[in-house]
Amino acid sequence: IRLAGQGGGGTQGGAAGDVLLRIQLAPHPRYRVEGHDLHMPLPVTPWEAALGARVPVRTLDGEVTLTIPAGAQSGQKLRLRGKGMPRRGGERGDLLAEVRIAVPKSLSEEEKKAFEQLRDASTFDPRDGKDGR
Repeated sequence: IRLAGQGGGGTQGGAAGDVLLRIQLAPHPRYRVEGHDLHMPLPVTPWEAALGARVPVRTLDGEVTLTIPAGAQSGQKLRLRGKGMPRRGGERGDLLAEVRIAVPKSLSEEEKKAFEQLRDASTFDPRDGKDGR
């Protein structure tokens, strides 16, 4: 950032120089900054990704509700327009929430049975190169 005329006076009564400021952002535990856009991971459950859901997302301005489309994939980025870093002129960048499907580390007996039923009923194979239908 250049602050014109805010520096020290020139030699022999010359005009004041400029102050040059270098801004460096510290890493944030939730957001990663790219230009004026913010990026963040968005953990979702397998059923939220498969069926779609409305989930809370924390932004710089507070919490908003984001719609997860049915069939969301890990790595898919969902854009929240105008929820990023400020730009000159009052506009703002975007917040990009990256879907990350989270699986429970331990399952109750009921959850385990439900996943086993899904496994037995499903023909989906993510490794076959098809869409699984």
